[in-house]
Amino acid sequence: MNEGLIQNYNSIVKSDDDVYVLGDLCLGGAEKLEENEQLLKRLNGHIHIVRGNHDTDKKINMYSTIPNVVEIQNSIYIKYEGFHFYLSHFPSMTTNFDDNKGLKHRLLNLCGHSHTDDKWLNWFTGSYHCEVDAHENFPVSIDMIIEDYKALGK
Repeated sequence: MNEGLIQNYNSIVKSDDDVYVLGDLCLGGAEKLEENEQLLKRLNGHIHIVRGNHDTDKKINMYSTIPNVVEIQNSIYIKYEGFHFYLSHFPSMTTNFDDNKGLKHRLLNLCGHSHTDDKWLNWFTGSYHCEVDAHENFPVSIDMIIEDYKALGK
C-alpha cells in the first residue's frame, strides 16, 4: 500500500510543488516512526502539514526532521486565483451558503480525516474532502478542487 501511494503521489507532485497534507500523514505508534520517516523522505514537493487527530507529538517532531516539510500547523489559510481556502483536518463550516455570492466570495473548507471515497461527504459543512480515498489514491490539485466546486453549482 505504501509503495503504491508513494508512486501515485510522486507521479503527480514535482520537487518544486507545494503540497498541503490535511492531517494523519502516517499511522502507527512509536515502533513505526523510523519506518515512516524513511517513507516520507521519498515524497516530492514542499510539504505543508495540518495536524490530524493521529499526529502525536512524537510524529510532529519526526515530521519536523523531514527536509522538505516546510510547516506544521493546526490549520492553514490560503488564497489562490482569487479563491479563499481554510485547510483543516476535520470538516469545518466556513461559509453561510449565500447562493447569490460566487465561490470567490466564500471561504471554502478543504479537509481530511474521514477516509471517505465521497469528496462531498457532510456537505452541510461546505467541506471538500481531499483524502486520497476520495481521489482514487492520488493527491488532488487545487485546480481540480476549484473545477469540482464549480461543477457542484453551489
